[in-house]
Amino acid sequence: MGRISKARTVAVVAAILVSTAAFGQKKYDPGVSETEIKLGQTAPYSGPVSGYGAFGKASLAYFAMINEHGGIHGRKIKLITVDDGFNPSKTIEQTRKLVESDGIFFDYAPVGSAPNLAIRQYLNDNKIPQLFLQSGLPGWNDPAHFPWSMSGLLNYATEVRVFAKYILNTKPNARIAILYQNDDFGKEYLNGMRARLGSKADKMVVSTQSFELSDPTVDSQMILLRGSGADVLLIAATQKQTVQALRKTRELDWHPLTFVAFPAVSITRTYLPAGVDAAKGAISSSVFVDPSDPSKQSDPDIQAYLGWMDKYDPAGDKLDGLNGAAYVEGQLVVDVLRRCGDLLTRENVMKQATSFHQFKASMLQPEITVNTSPDDYNIFKKLQLSVFDGKYLTPLGAPIGD
Repeated sequence: MGRISKARTVAVVAAILVSTAAFGQKKYDPGVSETEIKLGQTAPYSGPVSGYGAFGKASLAYFAMINEHGGIHGRKIKLITVDDGFNPSKTIEQTRKLVESDGIFFDYAPVGSAPNLAIRQYLNDNKIPQLFLQSGLPGWNDPAHFPWSMSGLLNYATEVRVFAKYILNTKPNARIAILYQNDDFGKEYLNGMRARLGSKADKMVVSTQSFELSDPTVDSQMILLRGSGADVLLIAATQKQTVQALRKTRELDWHPLTFVAFPAVSITRTYLPAGVDAAKGAISSSVFVDPSDPSKQSDPDIQAYLGWMDKYDPAGDKLDGLNGAAYVEGQLVVDVLRRCGDLLTRENVMKQATSFHQFKASMLQPEITVNTSPDDYNIFKKLQLSVFDGKYLTPLGAPIGD
């Protein structure tokens, strides 16, 4: 890491750790002491989507940096991140252990839609924050019924509505095929696309095919989608099936305008394994800056991010969006804890998490900030459309909302 990026890293960390809060009487909930804040997390380090375990490793790396710089008001963050294999029943078991045996303060950024749904009621019943969880289901924005659960990701509904808007503007006579994971995540894209197309949906959506995470391939589904004559393809899947789908389009000599849901977007984990020819031209979205973008290599935030990866997660893939997400999510939770001061109660954590106002985290796209309120837990209101040009994710216009 060069001198500039080192300076930027110190500046970023200093900005996070300097408190402007007025400290009153100290009050702690379980998981907090004078020297430590204990957080828990479940992530799939094994199982069908084990690649997403990279997020947990990067979370540990981020807190290692924070702790090396003194922690938060002198308290070190201890993250206990455990494997649930992306199995909801295992998630329940592990989460109960984190709460009842390990004594965590709150559940930080647990990974996956189905796993998080499995533990939502338990955590809300016990008034334990399920904070910045890694799922973009619109139902997470439900403070009236689940006030202790807040997503840290872009809303799936926002993304698919923007995809539909783009299709209507650029290919109003499109014939759309949809490959979707047969769960809440995949169905959000299927139903969201149809809803945004409105009265045109029955005419424009010409074929839909689902798959299970346990399916060995999606080849048969892709053959059926190809046979529909569609010229637009929406892939609502995680990385493995997205790679398979992109490869199959090339094998079938099918060249639809392709949209890829953001949980699968990764140059190194998805597009390159699928093959550049198969992935080139794919449209996706993100709220995070692409660290491979050649036009941004001199940006201090990019240099700081790359320097953090070099020092704290050297085995990690710098270009993997999961690491960029962990870097941003780490800034959010540190800011929440910093603003809590010495009132480190679970109630105050949620109070601070629901009062972000134009918070600009390092590695967020230009014009994208974090905003929340007690009535609106949806932290991102805009996204950046990008196209894979064969090497990089190239922005399509300015960030937009739905």
